[in-house]
Amino acid sequence: MSARAAIFGLKGPTLRDSEIAFFRESDPWGFILFARNVESPKQLARLCVSLRDVVGREAPVFIDQEGGRVQRLRAPQWRDAPPAEIFGQLYADNAEAAKEAVWLNHRLIAHELRSSGIDADCAPCLDLAIDGADAVIGDRAYGSDVDVIAALGQSAMDGLMAGGVAPVIKHVPGHGRADADSHFHLPRVKEPLDLLIETDFAPFAALKHAPMGMTAHIVYDALDDSAPATMSETAIGYIRNEIDFDGLLMTDDLSMKALSGSFAERTRRSIAADCDIVLHCNGDRHEMEAIADAAPLLADKALARAAKAEAAREEREKFDVQSGLIKLESLLAGVRT
Repeated sequence: MSARAAIFGLKGPTLRDSEIAFFRESDPWGFILFARNVESPKQLARLCVSLRDVVGREAPVFIDQEGGRVQRLRAPQWRDAPPAEIFGQLYADNAEAAKEAVWLNHRLIAHELRSSGIDADCAPCLDLAIDGADAVIGDRAYGSDVDVIAALGQSAMDGLMAGGVAPVIKHVPGHGRADADSHFHLPRVKEPLDLLIETDFAPFAALKHAPMGMTAHIVYDALDDSAPATMSETAIGYIRNEIDFDGLLMTDDLSMKALSGSFAERTRRSIAADCDIVLHCNGDRHEMEAIADAAPLLADKALARAAKAEAAREEREKFDVQSGLIKLESLLAGVRT
């Protein structure tokens, strides 16, 4: 029997008995971790083993480890990785050095994650930095140039997959122009389709071969002025057919305040729109129970995409961590703030 089309979070650094029972029964495809789940490398490794033991398979374990503001593993026990913006600044002076630096940074992230049992990263962020937009993206973007974002995004994906960590490009089809933070409000993008094709959507089209992508909880008037992309059959159809993305498509967190309706409704609408898997992060069991009741088992194209995403976790090459750190610091010496 296949797993359920869901990725769930949990409350703390160890599994509670009630969580064990729920995860065993609901059998989510994967799990996602946050700072509240992290105490030490050894504890984190034990937690990842426990999660996989509960479902009886090598379920993917996700985390948001972009660098900068968005990284759940932090100093002093882990390296603080720089934000994407730093690499974009380097690209302006030396494109090849920037691509090498991004690869090294993400190869190091992959090593750090895999050492603790995590094998999927919600990165890279392919959103544009847009003047006047909400600050939720900001320095998480490689910049505002589509070609730069695509080049550095590819290097980030390559670095993660070289180390056996499956990447998730986000936020499809583009969050950078949003007028609000979708954690708290529903953003709306009013620009015409031809502009979005040339800008926001373009990095995702360039990296359409990514194994996984995460949707944006944003209304794009040019695609569907009545529903956020996550729940819009028209918007997801555009992602599938025009952007031509055929990787596993997961929702952004269903508990974000950009969305409305019950959690069962959010789940059904997202799956009906052609998202493969729904994501729920806060560990609230009552919300997860409603999602589990509404989410189907993975089947057909969604099941095939999930299998391809799982295959992206195979480590491709060995890596000298200390040499990589020294080289990365050398490349960033002139731009780090």
